[in-house]
Amino acid sequence: MATTAPPTHEAPEAALPLEPFARGLHFPTSITFDAQGQLYVAESGLPFGGAPAGGRIWRIGTDCRDLLAEGLRTPVTGLTCHDGALYVSEGGQPGRILRLGLDGGPPAVVLDNLPGGGNYQTNMTAFGPDGRLYFSQGAATNTSVLGLDALDIGWLKKIPHPIDVPGLEIELTGVRARTGNPLHPGTSAVTGPFAQFNTAHPAGTRIRAELPCTSAVMSCAKDGSDLKLVAWGLRNAFGLLFLPDGRLLATDQGADDRGSRPVGGVPELLFEVREGAWYGWPDFIGGVPVHDPRFAPEQGEAPGFVLANHDELPTPQTPLVSFEPHVSAVKMDHTPEGRILVALFGDEIPMTAPSGPRVGRSLALLDPADWSSTPLTCPLKRPIDVRFGPDGYLYALDFGHFEPGKGTMDAAAGSGAIWRMPW
Repeated sequence: MATTAPPTHEAPEAALPLEPFARGLHFPTSITFDAQGQLYVAESGLPFGGAPAGGRIWRIGTDCRDLLAEGLRTPVTGLTCHDGALYVSEGGQPGRILRLGLDGGPPAVVLDNLPGGGNYQTNMTAFGPDGRLYFSQGAATNTSVLGLDALDIGWLKKIPHPIDVPGLEIELTGVRARTGNPLHPGTSAVTGPFAQFNTAHPAGTRIRAELPCTSAVMSCAKDGSDLKLVAWGLRNAFGLLFLPDGRLLATDQGADDRGSRPVGGVPELLFEVREGAWYGWPDFIGGVPVHDPRFAPEQGEAPGFVLANHDELPTPQTPLVSFEPHVSAVKMDHTPEGRILVALFGDEIPMTAPSGPRVGRSLALLDPADWSSTPLTCPLKRPIDVRFGPDGYLYALDFGHFEPGKGTMDAAAGSGAIWRMPW
């Protein structure tokens, strides 16, 4: 079985002299430019800290701000400009992808009834050289077993919630997890993978592949027809990027040390997305089994395999880059000189692990020649997107003040911002 790539060599840290361009945004997630260089931004719609509920799309200039859409399903996770229109990713329940005119107006539905309501959502779109719309779909659970950790996730806080849907046919080993049952205090619940809370499939159960599925990259025609699986087993590919040579890259946010099947010390990964490939979730991390000692959790025992048919699945892919655990690699863009700039949202401890250092909240500059990484400090609280504008400036999006506690959330409405600098 394949093994993970060696740790990425890091060059000395450098600082970016970013300056504020627009302030007062409510937990924004995405920025994009149209062909004329006009900037657009999406607010997630997460109602933390008194922020208004419902996603919003803004057109922003140096001295003006126009609201194009509001009341979108929360959270809005992606905004892409393509062929004279904006494509909006809504991660609600269900998830949805919309097409919105550059001047606003009623949006058109491209795809609806995508998986939603779990740990992660429908993520950003990207258009490939084949003209198709590509998008990623996050996992409904941490590692396939629905557990009490759902009650500690600031944007979720509910049991039961939707379960994971495989993109390839799987067979289950019969793994079980026993927890308290908050629906019936004083009793216990036994839950299996790919099953609703307090239910479990027998060992040997086979679950057919479905579309749409979770933990995947999928594609469709620009009008939403002809939905296809591209690759399965990416836990939460929050960021997608097509390189000039046509290769598709994805950041994959690693499994957490939480819940009924915790995994510790998991790196954030950057993959090349290959059609028909399996990226290992929920049993491998960058090609390494989840029960490897390097992933031993602080709480609970090392997880066992939940899939019994590895021999029927493609060999798990290995990453191009392994980032430090919990840096939360999110969106990225290619620089004018051909490197790749990645936003690192930062850790969400203690929500994602019992303990650990404060990491991320910065940017990383990658060299595709050898996939070496240069860390870049910046004044952003929570970097979440980066885009190079046609004016020669780097624009970096700050989600804002967002610090989870154990079952709590310290977040400040209006703390999001767009920063920029000449490149």
